[in-house]
Amino acid sequence: MNTTKLDLSIIGIVGLVLYLLGNWAIAVTDPVESNYTLTALEMLRSGDYVSPRIYGNYWYDKPAFFYWELIVAYKLFGVNEFAARFFPGVFGALGLMLTYLFAKTIYDRKTGLMAAGILGTCFEYWLLSKTIITDLTLFVFFNGVLMAFYMGYSTGRRSWYYLCYILAGLATLDKGPIGILLPGFIILVYLCIRRDFREILRLKWILGLALYIITAGSWYYAMYTIHGMDFINNFLGVHNFLRATQSEHEQWNVWWYYTMIFFAGCLPWCWTLPAAIWKAIKRQQLPQLDMPAGFLLTWSLIVNIFYQCMATKYTTYTLPGLLPIAILMACYLYKRETLVKRTVAVMLVVYVVLTFAVAAPVCNTNGYSFKNVAAVYKDQIKEDDVLIMYGDYRTSAVFYGDKIAYKVERAESIPGMLPDGKSWNAKNVMPFMAIEDIPTDKNVYLILQEKAFERFDKEFNPDEWQLLGDIEYARVYLRKAK
Repeated sequence: MNTTKLDLSIIGIVGLVLYLLGNWAIAVTDPVESNYTLTALEMLRSGDYVSPRIYGNYWYDKPAFFYWELIVAYKLFGVNEFAARFFPGVFGALGLMLTYLFAKTIYDRKTGLMAAGILGTCFEYWLLSKTIITDLTLFVFFNGVLMAFYMGYSTGRRSWYYLCYILAGLATLDKGPIGILLPGFIILVYLCIRRDFREILRLKWILGLALYIITAGSWYYAMYTIHGMDFINNFLGVHNFLRATQSEHEQWNVWWYYTMIFFAGCLPWCWTLPAAIWKAIKRQQLPQLDMPAGFLLTWSLIVNIFYQCMATKYTTYTLPGLLPIAILMACYLYKRETLVKRTVAVMLVVYVVLTFAVAAPVCNTNGYSFKNVAAVYKDQIKEDDVLIMYGDYRTSAVFYGDKIAYKVERAESIPGMLPDGKSWNAKNVMPFMAIEDIPTDKNVYLILQEKAFERFDKEFNPDEWQLLGDIEYARVYLRKAK
């Protein structure tokens, strides 16, 4: 086995152990993880692997690729927490291997090993490699586009460009149009900075776009054929255009948001971030121009600037920018190899402790998941019984309880909460039921979320409801049929 294969094997094994360890003990949390796990489960049970669905309704929040990953994992390991977290961990390890290969190619083996170690122990990277979301899959495909471009551009072997389009297609299947728009924008900006406008014409546009359309377009075409403009209006209109133009979380729409997130995400390496960026800037001086550093700098800065310009802010959006930053930090710490090794070793231990001492108990007991709530009624609720939820809706109760719950509100309030295709209400695809319409001829199970504790006596007759379980952040009641 040559040195490169040995390095890749070690990086891959360490990454898999770190990112998969303890996942069986971490409950599926709300609101994001449970949406993905339940959607994939409903697709699996329906036998329809094209159209994502949740609560029995079609769901256009994300393309299908990540759901396909979950379905494969369910078939391999069963429907459980380890299966749900399996592919984020796999792609986390794969991302480290790609980082090593790319850094080794553009610099040397030592830089590659240091970059993989730095990236793998960044707090955000570790956290998202254990989280049931699309971002680690996007990380690999998105950054793969840029790696393939640079390999083709720096070596003159433009057949690499074809791989760019295929990977962009996979990124688009995972996250949407951003999978081609943002890496494509980074490439164009970089070529403009270098004033190499002729290379723009050499990007294999015709055959490349054909490969992209074949890779990504088949699913989008199938969805349009099946669902028509409803898919276009919701997927592109709400979940893409609306996110870019209207803030979902107004309090975080501030200019310093992603700067703060990036520093926090780079822990424990964030102290090197300003110096690493400044060193990369200085290395853009002739005659000793560091071409790879210029590309990495362009790559990381545009990811952060682009998302800062978007109205909706999410902590995970700038994750792809960690890869080039990790390589730049490895360049800055090149002569401090011992420090890097010791820090990586310490952080590996820290993350193992965090997994079992923090992540598992917090996700299982502090209201982030309703797994324990579902356990109260799961073994006794019947098919004809009704399950309702009052307060914040928690999809994890549906996933773990294997029973769709109705969100109950006063009849006059429900119309203002229903999806309208023009606002964030489009995400409210859970079934609703008016309090006035709760049936009396069926057993009704009520999940009362903690924010609604004080309203229970006002909206319901407490004498009619039997308390089955009190779990601090939620209570479960039963009203038997009359």
